[in-house]
Amino acid sequence: MATLMRRPFAVANALKTPLQQSCSRATFQRSFQTQASKPQTFRPATRLQAFTSARQSVFRNAFQQGSKRGYQSAAPPNPLAQGNITQRLIYGGAIFGGTLLAINLIFNRETREDGGMPPFERSYLNDTFLHTGLGIGIIGIAARALHLNGWSYRLMSANPWLVLGIGLVGSIGTMMGCRATPPDNYMVKYGLWAGFNLTQAALLSPLMFFSPAILARAGLYTVGMMGSIAFVGATAKQEKYLYLGGPLLAGVAIVALSGLAPLVLPVTATRTLMFTENLWLYGGLAVFGGFTLYDIQKILHHARMSERGLMRKDTVNESISLELDFINIFVRMVQILALQQGRNRR
Repeated sequence: MATLMRRPFAVANALKTPLQQSCSRATFQRSFQTQASKPQTFRPATRLQAFTSARQSVFRNAFQQGSKRGYQSAAPPNPLAQGNITQRLIYGGAIFGGTLLAINLIFNRETREDGGMPPFERSYLNDTFLHTGLGIGIIGIAARALHLNGWSYRLMSANPWLVLGIGLVGSIGTMMGCRATPPDNYMVKYGLWAGFNLTQAALLSPLMFFSPAILARAGLYTVGMMGSIAFVGATAKQEKYLYLGGPLLAGVAIVALSGLAPLVLPVTATRTLMFTENLWLYGGLAVFGGFTLYDIQKILHHARMSERGLMRKDTVNESISLELDFINIFVRMVQILALQQGRNRR
């Protein structure tokens, strides 16, 4: 009691000291986000904990090293893509010239007997090529405009059978209407022709999802392929390849059925789907390459008939056939180049 009387705040100080220590410890624990704590080394207590800690550290290091590695492997070097633009043009011209020469030697051993293409045939063929180029340009510009407006997303989210039915009705309807319209009726003729091109643009707009480089290469390859085949057909003997109409129709029927296979076959039929896809791609290239050769000779045959007065000159109808050949070859070129790019990334 005497001690308490001499030191009246001893009890209060004794109670205050552990309270301050606990508050300072709590403050240190709360401020771990603002103050850097000293690194602490945890030592495993048992062998099991040591093994677990070592295994976790190995997995952590492997994950960190794997996260630094890219998922896409570098594509193999392309010798044609090296060098300046002049060398690339020389390489491209040499490849195109060699292909043209090989095709000409294989398919064009018997040349024309009349000494060359007459002026009326040349004029008829040039007008047909002009309308074909205009039609392809309309399809490309309209497809790009539709894609920028979101048409491609709505088309891909729709029912594929509905898209197929409406696409066939629109394409075939405008094409048959354009073919049935006489060339003297310019307004209706070119209106149906423009409707046919716009229908094709609406169906082909999802191709804009591909890289512009792939689209440009596919267009260049398509022009080269059709140009070389058209040269062979124009300089070959008259009516030499007109017999190909029947076999090509049978071939295009098979290609069309193989294109409809993914809509009918189950997903588990992997080998069958791969076979039908290759048939649709490479078989379609061969079939529509043959159609290009057939259509060129048919155009020249119609030019001779129009010169004799047996039929009217109608280059719009002739251009529709070449447009269909171009579209089918171009679509397959795009898919082949996209598949090739996907394999190079693996």
